[in-house]
Amino acid sequence: MAAKKFRAIDLCYAGMFAALMAIGANITSIAPFLVIGGVPITLQTFFAVLAGLVLGSRLGAISMVAYMLIGLLGAPVFARFSGGFQTVLSPSFGFILSFIPAAWATGKIVEKRQNMAAYFTASIIGMIVNYLIGTNWMYAAYKIWAQAPQAFSYKIAWMWMAVPLPKDIILSLVAGWLAHRIRAVSPLIALKR
Repeated sequence: MAAKKFRAIDLCYAGMFAALMAIGANITSIAPFLVIGGVPITLQTFFAVLAGLVLGSRLGAISMVAYMLIGLLGAPVFARFSGGFQTVLSPSFGFILSFIPAAWATGKIVEKRQNMAAYFTASIIGMIVNYLIGTNWMYAAYKIWAQAPQAFSYKIAWMWMAVPLPKDIILSLVAGWLAHRIRAVSPLIALKR
């Protein structure tokens, strides 16, 4: 079976989510109160999950690939207005990489079921994918090439993630609710099956 071709509007939606990711990564420039203890609170997980929920698995993942490639090519779209290929060596690059499977996973779930419970479940699973890949990359980066302090451990890496976890749970559930509402009112967005 041949893959379905994307419509021009589909590519516009993918571009829109790539742009929303860039805004979400740097929301603290607009709202500096979102820096807590020196850690910027971004909306990237929210938009990655929302992309999968609204656009579906293929297009949601493509929008995240576009975002990542734009940043790797040097555009300052990553957190703290960073970009460039050297970002791959950053301990936080795993989170950027994780947005692709997070969007894909959320999209896959809601392509099969369209009820509110499926949207909430998909949004939490997308967030978990983000945390699993991102935190493991961060741990490996600090242990292999980023020179972590001697006391740094796998447990400490996960403890660091406790700070943004409540925000990401809440925003993931908001993404699930919002995506379900968008689907109910917008016939232009059709999930690819």
